[in-house]
Amino acid sequence: MNICDNLRQGITTESAAQTRALAAELAAALPADATLALHGDMGVGKTTFVQGLAQGLGVHEQVTSPTFAIYSVYQGAARRLVHLDAYRLENERQIEPLLLEEFLISPWCLAVEWPEKTGAWLPPEAWHLTLSIVEGDKHRLVLR
Repeated sequence: MNICDNLRQGITTESAAQTRALAAELAAALPADATLALHGDMGVGKTTFVQGLAQGLGVHEQVTSPTFAIYSVYQGAARRLVHLDAYRLENERQIEPLLLEEFLISPWCLAVEWPEKTGAWLPPEAWHLTLSIVEGDKHRLVLR
């Protein structure tokens, strides 16, 4: 089975390093232009997952949560990573003024934390990944 099949069945990681490694592996399987909707409560590892995506995409900058900046843009070796933290958005109308489309130059990966705050703005082909905490420090990741 490939990484996508495994994620559809659900994968449990036992550390942040394992979560980052899993995301780095997934980065190689993404289509040229991909939107990832990262669902889950605060503290489940969404930013950790994006750090792994960045690693897999060849980003050399430090990736942190863009909660107060709303989004960050990183250039990887083969594609651009745009990391949107929609937590502070009140509604999807607030996304348009951010001008995110200007950074979505093919090939790109858009990782969206708190996608429920974006309403119908996400494309229908977005990949939805749910992250949760199970058994103490372990994290569960499921692609739906």
